[in-house]
Amino acid sequence: MEVTLLGTGAPAGLPRPDCPCAACATALGPDARAATALLVDGALLLDLTPGAAFAAARAGHSLGGVRQVLLSHPHDGPPVEVPAGLPHPVRVPDGRELALLTGHRVRAVATDAGGTGYAVTGPDGQRLLYLPPGGAPAGLETATADSYHMVLADVVGRADALARLRAVGSVGPTTDVIAVHLDHDVPPGGEVRRRLAAAGARAVPDGTTLVVGAYEEVPDVPRRTLVLGGARSGKSVEAERRLESFPDVLYVATGGTRGGDTEWAARVAAHRERRPGSWRTSETTDLVPVLAQDGPPVLIDCLSLWLTDVMDEVGAWDDAEWAGGGEKSLRERVRELTEAVRRTRRTVVAVSNEVGSGIVPATASGRRYRDELGRLNAAFASECEQVLLIVAGQAVVLRG
Repeated sequence: MEVTLLGTGAPAGLPRPDCPCAACATALGPDARAATALLVDGALLLDLTPGAAFAAARAGHSLGGVRQVLLSHPHDGPPVEVPAGLPHPVRVPDGRELALLTGHRVRAVATDAGGTGYAVTGPDGQRLLYLPPGGAPAGLETATADSYHMVLADVVGRADALARLRAVGSVGPTTDVIAVHLDHDVPPGGEVRRRLAAAGARAVPDGTTLVVGAYEEVPDVPRRTLVLGGARSGKSVEAERRLESFPDVLYVATGGTRGGDTEWAARVAAHRERRPGSWRTSETTDLVPVLAQDGPPVLIDCLSLWLTDVMDEVGAWDDAEWAGGGEKSLRERVRELTEAVRRTRRTVVAVSNEVGSGIVPATASGRRYRDELGRLNAAFASECEQVLLIVAGQAVVLRG
């Protein structure tokens, strides 16, 4: 089964007309996207958009063989003209199944955003799922035996839709996840490709033809990632974003609680509000057992607070204790942690502060902490497939 993406953008397209934002200003060439529409084996058209016939011709296809046109969501704006010879577009009620003469079977899938998704099974048995803009499947509660070979969805706007599909086995390691309905809230340039790859998804230019079931291009999700950044740089947001398309994430908070500290409580509350409701939270600095266990992805926020706790335990702030065995004990604890990172089979995203580029601390204890955090970050990074530095909310890839 082949799918040609006549468009991959939001209903208004990208760039949006008369929009001066950075994403629209840079959406040129292969990054310019018409409203999403899919041509399946030349016989099934999912969503009829303006200029669909011309888009098909540019991709080397014709709409002359289309036997069914299905709409996934209401179209705003002027009515779309139906090209001559094309069947009248319809929107199938949720749960209804269609059997096309071409051998394709189509089932309408209920979503939570007012649109309709379509699960298509080709004559060769390959299966794809197409979701409307801003939509996630509704009513996914039980595990399924088979995953889709391809999923086309609003990955940027609804990462939780991908998490729901993963939770029930509808998306597996070989599922080709294609981001569609891309709007001007996507980061410009290569950043969107990097962000999608972290979720195991990808974007393709308009006019691309894909073979359903061929998964050679499916991105490998980095298993260990370190996210560095300064204060309020956006490092925690970046780390959380990298796992928002996965279910049952374990969020390990190393900062604990600080009774009476209202500013700290406000920080903790802000982090909790950002996290998906399906995530679990564990407040601990005992990271080695967490990494040794099998289980869902882990987000550690953050290593700098872990280091503070360990330095407290080994007496690092007292010169005599530091010289009398505290330094050696700290080195051993860091070695145990990095070895646990090396051996872990879990997906891990860790956050840490980058403090080596700022003002040299005025106190000896401050300088000691800065130096030890630099050493910890370097040791942890050496065990990670991907390392990012966040500056002003922008990710700079250092490795991977």
